Amino acid sequence: MEMFLTLLSGIGWCIVYEECIRLAIRDKTYAMPFWALALNIAWEGIYTVTDMSTGGVQAIVNLLWFCLDIVILILYFKYGKKSHEAKSDSVFYAWTILGVASMVVVQLAFVKEFGLAGHLSAQYSAFPQNLLMSIAFIHMLVKRGNTKGQSMLLAVAKWIGTLAPTITMGIMSTNYVVLACGVLCTVYDLIYIALLYRAKKSEKEGV
Repeated sequence: MEMFLTLLSGIGWCIVYEECIRLAIRDKTYAMPFWALALNIAWEGIYTVTDMSTGGVQAIVNLLWFCLDIVILILYFKYGKKSHEAKSDSVFYAWTILGVASMVVVQLAFVKEFGLAGHLSAQYSAFPQNLLMSIAFIHMLVKRGNTKGQSMLLAVAKWIGTLAPTITMGIMSTNYVVLACGVLCTVYDLIYIALLYRAKKSEKEGV
C-alpha cells in the first residue's frame, strides 16, 4: 500500500510538472507560482542528493521532479518578467536568484534542525510548503483574472499528489503536523479546483 501511494504521489506530481511546462509554452506565461517553485526546486535538489546515497523509489522520483523543476525555472525566467514588478530584466533575475537561494537556506535549516534520520526534515518542510503552494495557486488565479497557465488536470493531479503522502506519512505513520498540513492542502486544493472550474466555464460561455 505504501509503495502504491508513493508511486501515485510521484505520478501525480510528474503530471503537475509536465502541465506546468506544457501550459507555460502554450500560454507564454509561468504556470507555477514563484515561491512554490523556489521551495520545490530547493527541496528536491537537496533530497535528490541525500536520498541517492540510500536509493529507493523516492530517490528516483525526487531526481525526476528536480529535472522537471529546472525546466519550469527556465520557463519562469523566460515568461515571468512581464508580470513581475521589477523595472528591469537584471532586477528580475536578481530577485529570482535571491528567492531560490533563500529557499535553499530555509530547506537546509530544516535538515540541520531535524536531521535526515527517519526523513523528518523532508516531511516537516514538504507539507508546509505544499500548503503554501495550494494557497499560492488560488492567489495566482485570482490575481490573473483568467485561466492562462492553468488546467483542471494540473489542479487535480496536484491534489492527488499531496493526498497520497498525507495518507502514508500523516495517517499510516501518525504524524500530526503532516496530517494537519495535508488536510488543509486538500481543503485549499478543492477550493482551487472549484474556482478554476467556474473560471473556465465562464471563459467558455463568454466566447
